[in-house]
Amino acid sequence: MDETRARQVLAAAGVLPDERAARLLSLGENAVFAADALVVKVGRDAELLGRARRELAIAHWLAGAGVPAVRAATDEALLVDGHPVTVWHRMPDAVRPAEPGDLAELLRLVHALPLPPGPSLQLPPRDLLGGVERWLRLAGEAIDPADAAYLRERRDGFATAAAALTPHLPPGPIHGDALPRNVHIGPGGPVLVDLETFSADLREHDLVVMALSHDRYGLPSEAYASFTDTYGWDVREWDGCAVLRGARETASCAWVAQHAPGNPKALAEFRRRVASLRDGDETVRWYPF
Repeated sequence: MDETRARQVLAAAGVLPDERAARLLSLGENAVFAADALVVKVGRDAELLGRARRELAIAHWLAGAGVPAVRAATDEALLVDGHPVTVWHRMPDAVRPAEPGDLAELLRLVHALPLPPGPSLQLPPRDLLGGVERWLRLAGEAIDPADAAYLRERRDGFATAAAALTPHLPPGPIHGDALPRNVHIGPGGPVLVDLETFSADLREHDLVVMALSHDRYGLPSEAYASFTDTYGWDVREWDGCAVLRGARETASCAWVAQHAPGNPKALAEFRRRVASLRDGDETVRWYPF
């Protein structure tokens, strides 16, 4: 899905007074548009409809629990021309970029939550590797079939290993994609955004993300230390860290692959990542995409 297609879906959805004035904020699994007091998310394909519906329910649950998070403007996810569409309240402009410590502050709140009560909202396990097949399928012939086979083999191996882990922290609600980019710093303080990966699983999933940011993406050591100091624990002390790290690296490679068709920069980054995994070289720098 490119911006042109996303705008066609946005126009067909009819959720904005004038969709032509909408500004594209990001384009990934979702195209995210902003217009006046609203934000609209257009999902890549119909397979994401269930996740979109759950994200709305999670937003309402977090509001009731007092967790600072993005708020839904509607209760229903629409399916428009094969794409899920959800509408959100637009947050005030950010007063500064989010820092790792801001993320840790919010994760402490999330990790203190019990599971949602009642049957209306069932948080799934963190299916970190569940998107690998779909992302590789979207990559198609743009990537080497041997690389796709290699990632499928890694996926299966790490899925088995992760299922056997003994956690250090008590399992429960997690964000699922805990990065500073998913924190908005408004006038009232840090707010969680992008709730679609909320899950009930090992709390360590949320913490490994920042460890990987330090080890692969160049997050400075002092920034990582601010995260662990605010949270109160460093996941790298846990024996299972390498397993969850390996699973996330596998998923991250496959995620980039879906952008490879028609995007040479994505293809180059995909090849860089896969080569570093094949070589077992944990020092190779990866670049956000």
